[in-house]
Amino acid sequence: MLDVTVIEDPEAAAVSLDPTRARLLAELASAPASAAMLAGRVGLPRQKVNYHLKALERHGLVELAGERRKGNVTERLMRATAASYVISPLALAAVQPDPDRFRDQLSARWLLALGARLVRDVGTLITGAAKARKRLATYALDGEVRFASAADRAAFVQELTAGVSALIRKYDAPDAEGGRDHRIVVAVHPTVKDRPTVDDRVAAEGRAAVTGRAAVDGRSEPADDRTIARDRRPARDHTSVRERSAPELDPQ
Repeated sequence: MLDVTVIEDPEAAAVSLDPTRARLLAELASAPASAAMLAGRVGLPRQKVNYHLKALERHGLVELAGERRKGNVTERLMRATAASYVISPLALAAVQPDPDRFRDQLSARWLLALGARLVRDVGTLITGAAKARKRLATYALDGEVRFASAADRAAFVQELTAGVSALIRKYDAPDAEGGRDHRIVVAVHPTVKDRPTVDDRVAAEGRAAVTGRAAVDGRSEPADDRTIARDRRPARDHTSVRERSAPELDPQ
């Protein structure tokens, strides 16, 4: 099973977006299962689950993991072909974003168009590499920084632009025979806060209930830390940068 794969076919994208089929994909990403096993989990008849599984299999989203005998019946155990899926802009080719149509380094929508092109291009390269049975040489860097002020952020962007531009000028060899063009995308955007989980919401409701009881009892002081869990963020590791590189040959 792949960690992540890109869906490029419009029909496969439509199949994956169906809520029931998306639920089945999630179940099969954790462990292989038969239609009968899945029926109890998703609350549907086995025949209906089998119908959805055939549609997913037809588009390469699930595959046969094995078979097992159960009485006089042979059950097919299916599994997802990937742990997660990304839909490529190629699935909406007629209206896919085009970063070259409007270039604005300070535009969030242009950044979004760049991200969409990145998904499209890397997805296409992964498909080509798989067919050629070669690894794809890529590199990614992901980090996080807190700016003390907008002025610091602007200065950081200026230094980043100057540094990357200098590297491009240093290593760019447009006339090199046998060379291959590479695309460089650098993005800076605010960090998105994690959405609260079910456990977080339950804990929050519990804290609210405790505070409410304190008010009803006539106590003016808040409940102490032993009763109410305070949010303490772990210390930030400014040197934490995640990198991944596969140094094998690209498919041509």
